[in-house]
Amino acid sequence: MYDVTIHRNIRIRLHKFIDYFIGFEKVESVRKLFGEETEKILNELKVEFYSSRWGYMSVNDEDGHIIISSYYLGHGKESDIYLDIIHELNHIKQYREGKKLFDDRYAYVDRPTEIEAYQTTVYEAKKIGMTDEQIIEYLKTEWMNDDDLHKLSELLGLNSRQMNK
Repeated sequence: MYDVTIHRNIRIRLHKFIDYFIGFEKVESVRKLFGEETEKILNELKVEFYSSRWGYMSVNDEDGHIIISSYYLGHGKESDIYLDIIHELNHIKQYREGKKLFDDRYAYVDRPTEIEAYQTTVYEAKKIGMTDEQIIEYLKTEWMNDDDLHKLSELLGLNSRQMNK
């Protein structure tokens, strides 16, 4: 067709999680996730940064490393990034347990793995002093409409009465 060659088997450069995210092994919520293996798991955990103004972070469901937008890391609110790391570490635990992270049988706000991860995230948000209103603001994403946000907030035990429905 064209006189070109495209090498499609690329190698992603992974970094050590602990080189960029220091002290998470001391966070109570993280220690509850991984127990005595916390330091070992975080030492082995890899992170991949990608260059895009879109997106936040997620877990690669093929090999269990964290993927993070370098733009988000550089420009996002520190509390949001902190809570997102807590959320993704929940997904790391789920991945290690063999759970299906992106189960399409469920809507995002009904997915058991998301609810579980958000429960720990909300616990941590309250621990750092965030109000229900601030947590609900944190939960807002472009892939959730107001009804989804209200439903998730209610599932997580947050007072969402002040939300515009």
